[in-house]
Amino acid sequence: MKSQSNAIPLEQSTMKRWSKFDTSWVMGLFGTAVGAGVLFLPINAGMGGFWPLVFIAIIIGPMTYLAHQGLCRFVLSSSKPGSDVTEVVEEHFGKTAGMLITLLYFFAIYPILLIYGVGITNTVDSFIVNQLQLPSPNRALLSIVLIVAMMSVMLVGEKLMLKVTEWLVYPLSGILLILSVFLIPEWNTSMLSEFPSAMDFTSTIWLTIPVLVFSFNHSPAISSFALSQQREYGASEAEIYASRTLKRTSTLLMAFVMLFVFSCVLSLTPADLQQAKIENISILSYLANKFESPYISYLGPLIAFLAIGSSFFGHYLGAREGLHGLVVKISRGANLPINNNIIGKSIALFFLVTLWVVATLNPSVLDMIESLGGPIIAMILFIMPMYAIRKIPAMQKYRGKFGNVFVTIMGLIAISSTIYKLCLSF
Repeated sequence: MKSQSNAIPLEQSTMKRWSKFDTSWVMGLFGTAVGAGVLFLPINAGMGGFWPLVFIAIIIGPMTYLAHQGLCRFVLSSSKPGSDVTEVVEEHFGKTAGMLITLLYFFAIYPILLIYGVGITNTVDSFIVNQLQLPSPNRALLSIVLIVAMMSVMLVGEKLMLKVTEWLVYPLSGILLILSVFLIPEWNTSMLSEFPSAMDFTSTIWLTIPVLVFSFNHSPAISSFALSQQREYGASEAEIYASRTLKRTSTLLMAFVMLFVFSCVLSLTPADLQQAKIENISILSYLANKFESPYISYLGPLIAFLAIGSSFFGHYLGAREGLHGLVVKISRGANLPINNNIIGKSIALFFLVTLWVVATLNPSVLDMIESLGGPIIAMILFIMPMYAIRKIPAMQKYRGKFGNVFVTIMGLIAISSTIYKLCLSF
């Protein structure tokens, strides 16, 4: 990996032109970040008023970019090119810490994968019943068909996954943009005249930051992304090209997602958003009811399907990587032979069976499990790379940057707020 002093001349003069490979990864990371939670994001982010949301929108871009850049740099800091995040953790922190972090990494991502299995089944079932006016299909049969279809894309390979993600993300981005523009005539200025007190302003930001952080989170795909950059551009220049792609991904997320959030928030009042939260329905369902728009009622299931489908792939990458790392570490500790082909097939079968069972049972505890994973993701995404910059010689060239302090503070805020919300829910 080139030193930071060599990175600037490369970027200015000899850096390769943007390619289809780069575009595919921007779409893949965008799709990983924009899950079904985007349909609830305007409610959670907008309840505190307009002006706290403006401040959060200003800082969420740098937060998203710098945090994911830090994790990507961590993966690429290994002395052995081709090492994934679970292997890099063990290399830098030792076997015991490596096992613990890998375990946490897996259990932070895997429950979200289960939620997407449930979500895609519910979305398609709802569309069949409510929009197509057909009887509800057998849930076990529907879920296995959908899960096999999504997993088949992953099993074929990275190139097909990126291609399918592009097919899903382009219409998703287009629909978000169209809907944002569609709501402009409904905008009102009621929120602009409401100025919260300093205490309310601070409290709103503190409680809202985790919502936005995890809505923009694409860390499950970062390890695979970093290794893909390494294969494409070589170990010495992978970080430079990865940073370029991450910057454009963060910009795209800001442009489409925050426009959607602001358009929804400006179309409603704080009381409307509170009511939507009480009813526990998505922003599109509430907008469709409020404005009696059949177009929005049809767009809702379509956006949910596209968002869940695209986000599923990135989370599958992370969960598969975490479980593979765990199995390899346990096998080494027990002096058992390691056959990556058998491990890979066993992991795929495990995911297929567990996703199918959970999607069929449709349990109500999954939201709580997802919330429990929140602090762990924040630790891995925000804190671990910043700690590595301070302690690991291979990352010392990134020391002394204001962005490191910024990411650390934002990570601690996100973790403390998430834990506070969890304590309230018990």
